[in-house]
Amino acid sequence: MELSDIRNRIDAIDAGILDLFCERMELAQEVAKAKAQTGKAVFDPEREREKLSQVARAVPAEFSGQAVSLFSLLMSMNKAAQQRAIHAADAGSLSRTAFNALQLIDKPFPALADVACQGVEGAYSQIAACRLFKIPTITFHPTFEGVFRSVRDGSSTYGVLPIENSTAGSVNAVYDLIAKYRFSIVRSIRLKIDHNLLAKPGVSKADISEVYSHEQAIAQCSEYLERLGVTVHACENTAQAAAFVAESPRRDIAALSSRDCAALYGLTAIDEDVQDSDNNYTRFVVISATPQVFPGATRTSLMLTVSHEPGSLYRVLERIYALDINLVKLESRPIPGRDFEFMFYFDLDCPFGSAALGNLLDGISDVCEMFAYLGSYQELI
Repeated sequence: MELSDIRNRIDAIDAGILDLFCERMELAQEVAKAKAQTGKAVFDPEREREKLSQVARAVPAEFSGQAVSLFSLLMSMNKAAQQRAIHAADAGSLSRTAFNALQLIDKPFPALADVACQGVEGAYSQIAACRLFKIPTITFHPTFEGVFRSVRDGSSTYGVLPIENSTAGSVNAVYDLIAKYRFSIVRSIRLKIDHNLLAKPGVSKADISEVYSHEQAIAQCSEYLERLGVTVHACENTAQAAAFVAESPRRDIAALSSRDCAALYGLTAIDEDVQDSDNNYTRFVVISATPQVFPGATRTSLMLTVSHEPGSLYRVLERIYALDINLVKLESRPIPGRDFEFMFYFDLDCPFGSAALGNLLDGISDVCEMFAYLGSYQELI
């Protein structure tokens, strides 16, 4: 049999598969109506196990795994279509609620705003806030939760918080507070972080016996600090560490902080750019107590929990894959009071308002125990 003949046969088979696929997906509408009338859940695990077992037995053993994967994906797409059909007439559906938050095109991201940050003047959060807003009025809080409370109470319209670093990883405390407060993320920025060893004028590196900084900065400069051979102390913030060194009568201490803090607190940079990696970026997010989506939003954040059983997270990932949505981050955090159970955070690269995003928001609840939309936004680089 010639290759051209084989390809023609494959094309004919594929055409038949496509016709049957479309017919199968159209039947999802009828299934959704029947389930809505009887109150039956979209996800029927017993039916799914039975179907996959039949598939596995119906094909030669060497094709069993591939056939099960194919039909598992088919059923996932079918269930998502059922969810969309059920929510189609629901004015309060998650996709409509989210899409209704879109700001009018004549309301770009604000240049002036009341913004809450953790730390003191010169902190990286303050630097990020000044990049995100042209003229922010900033209030500082000693803790991350203080920022959330300020936004919750209306003292600040927005909060700016670090959420992950390219070297030290996620800022777990911020993820936990996002789960607690359920605020919306309305913008993010990736900020290049350059740490500097700051001390009082006239102090040399040989004089330093102790270094103060935030735990993330310490982690980002761990190799440098080990070579330096000093005692390290964690502070609430890199800028607070610089302020502490400036106010202390001691001349054997230094801070890991930004260049801005040197001028701000009258210190000298003994060593510059001491982070272990030159590719050292921290991602900051802007939080809002009310849902807001501004023009240009291409990233979406979700938070969810799944049942504590095999394959539960896979079913969520399967839905994302089936809709051709790019997953750019997946983070897990333990759920307080529930042993070995986790909250999952997803960052998706998908334009806001797209059919794919709407289909995901309305078609994923059946494979989750809890599901929350945290917002869609633009990420600045």
